[in-house]
Amino acid sequence: MYKVQSTAPKPQRKERKMDKVVKDSKSFVLNMFKGLAQTEQVFPYPDVLTEEQRETIESVLDPVEKFFTEQNDAARNDATETIDEVTLQGLRELGAFGLQVPQELDGVGLSNTQYGRMTEIVGAHDLGVAITMGAHQSIGFKGILLFGTPEQKQKYLPKLAVGEKMAAFCLTEPASGSDASSIKTRAVPTEDGKHYILNGSKIWISNGGFAEVMTVFAQTPVKDETTGEVKDKVTAFIVERGFGGVTSGPPEKKMGIKASNTAEVYYEDVKVPAENVLGGIGGGFKVAMNILNNGRFGMVTALTGTMRYSMQKAIDHATNRTQFGRRIDSFGTIQEKLARMALLHYVTESMGYMISSNMDRGSVDFQLEAAISKVFASEAAWTVTDEAIQVMGGMGYMKDAGLERVLRDLRIFRIFEGTNDILRIFVALTGLQSAGGYLKELQRALKNPAANMGMIFSEGVTRARRAVGLTGGISLDEHVDPDLRPAAQLAGRAIEAFGHTSEQMLMRYGKNVVDEQFLLNRLAEAAIDLYAMTVVLSRATRSAKLNHPSAELEKKMATVWCNEASDRIQLNLTAISSKVANENFKNLATISRAMCDKGGIVTTHPLEK
Repeated sequence: MYKVQSTAPKPQRKERKMDKVVKDSKSFVLNMFKGLAQTEQVFPYPDVLTEEQRETIESVLDPVEKFFTEQNDAARNDATETIDEVTLQGLRELGAFGLQVPQELDGVGLSNTQYGRMTEIVGAHDLGVAITMGAHQSIGFKGILLFGTPEQKQKYLPKLAVGEKMAAFCLTEPASGSDASSIKTRAVPTEDGKHYILNGSKIWISNGGFAEVMTVFAQTPVKDETTGEVKDKVTAFIVERGFGGVTSGPPEKKMGIKASNTAEVYYEDVKVPAENVLGGIGGGFKVAMNILNNGRFGMVTALTGTMRYSMQKAIDHATNRTQFGRRIDSFGTIQEKLARMALLHYVTESMGYMISSNMDRGSVDFQLEAAISKVFASEAAWTVTDEAIQVMGGMGYMKDAGLERVLRDLRIFRIFEGTNDILRIFVALTGLQSAGGYLKELQRALKNPAANMGMIFSEGVTRARRAVGLTGGISLDEHVDPDLRPAAQLAGRAIEAFGHTSEQMLMRYGKNVVDEQFLLNRLAEAAIDLYAMTVVLSRATRSAKLNHPSAELEKKMATVWCNEASDRIQLNLTAISSKVANENFKNLATISRAMCDKGGIVTTHPLEK
C-alpha cells in the first residue's frame, strides 16, 4: 500500500516544499508532464478486492438489478419528474443511501471499488435516481466521511446512511459557478464564538428541495496569526434544515435527470453551531475539492453502466434489422460504430476501476486521473448513446426506445461537478505547475553538479536524444503483454514528446501560460489520450495473464486505441508549436471577440448586397 511519507524534514522554503511534493508524487499523469513514466499506480492493473469483498458485491448485485428491473420505472420517474415514495423506500431497504458508510454507523461499508460496481447498475437503469443517490452520498455527506470529527460522524452518518435524512452539497451560487473562491454566502461568528450566522443562497442544488443535512460553503473572516490581518476564506459547514432560516425554491425545469430534484436554497440568519465547522475554519476550498475528487470515480463507473445499456440497444437492433437483404451488422459502417462504442466503453471502464482501486490501496495522488476520467466518461457516454440512436435510425429517435431519455439525462454530466472545459484547463495547469517545479529543481542541481551528477546525467542523456531526433528512451515493454509491445512503444514515445512539449511551453510562456487556453486545451487532450493508452495497455495485459476468454479481443482493442491515440497526440502536440495552428487560434479569438462586441452574428447575410 502506498503511504504518504510524513517523516521527512520540514522544508525551510515554500518553493522547496512544492518541489518535494512534485518529486514524490506517484501520479502517472502528473509525472507525464515531466516526461517521466511513474508506473506504480498503472502497472500492473490493480486488483484490490478480497474474496470476501467479491462475495459481498456478488451477493447484492442480483437484488439491486432485480429492483431496478422490476420496481423502479425510469420512464415514469422522468414523466412525473420525481421518485415516488415506494421506490425511495425500496432503495432504503437495499441500503442504497449509505453504501460507503461504515457498518458500525449503519452503512453497508463498501470499498470504493465495490461502490463503483454498484453504481454501474444504477447508471444502466436510471440516471435520475443515480443523481439523487450520488448527490446524497458521493458529495452530499462525503465531507463528513472525509473530514468529519468522530462526534460529527456519530451524530449525522447513521440517519443519513439509512435514508432517514437526505443530504446535499451546496457550493454553486448565481455569480460563482466554476470559480468557487468567489462565493458570496457568508458566515459570521457570534460574539460568544459558539455559533456562525449564515446568510446567502445556492443554486442548482441536487436534492436541494428536500435535503435535511447540507454541506454548505461560505466566506468567513479569518485572522492571520502572524500579521493580525483579517481576510475572508471559504469554510465548510454542516447545516441542518431544522436550524431554521433554510428555505428552498421550486424544483427547476431541466432538459434531463428530471426525477432528480434540483432547487435553489436560501439561508437567512441561520444559526449554525461552531462545532459544525467541517475541515477547519478557512479550509473550505480543500474540503470541496477533496469531495469532488473523491466522488468522480463513481460518476465514471455509473456511466459505464449507461454505455452498456445504450450499446445493448444498438446491438439488439443491428442483429435483428435487415436491409438490402442483409442484417445491418454485416455492413462496415455499422461495424465501425459498434466497435468504437466498445472502445469508448473499454477505456472508460478501465479508467474508473483503476482509480477506485488505487484509492482503495491508499493513494492520494489521483486528482488529475479523476478529472481526466470524468471528462472522458461524460463525453464517451454521450457519443456512445448518440451513435446507438444513429444505429437504430428512426426507431432510436422514438421515446419508447428509451434512448432519447438517456441522451437528455447525459447532457448534464459534461457540466456539473466541474465543467469539462474547466477540468481540461485544470489538468493542463496542474501538470505544468508540477513540471515547473521539476525544472527549478534541475536548475538548482546544475548549481551544484558534484552533488547531483545522477540527475544531471539522466536529464542530459534525455535532452541529447531529443536534440538528434532520437526517442524511445522511455520503455513500457516490461509491463505489457508481448503482443502489446508495439503499442507500448507508441505510449513511451508519446510520454517523452509530451514532457518535451510541456517544458517548451513553460520556457516560452512562463507564468503567462495560464492565458494560453487554446494551447492548454491541446495539451489536456494529449494528456487524456496518453492516460487512456496506458490504462488499456495495463488492463489488456492483465486479461492476457489471467487467460480471460476476451483476452485476445482486448489486446486488439488496446492496439487500435493506442494506434489512433498516438496520431491524435502527435497532432495536438504539434499544434502547440505550429505557426499555422497558432495563427488559426489568433483568428478564432478575433472572430469570437467580434461576435461578442456586436452581440450576435457578424457576417453579412448571403442575400444582402
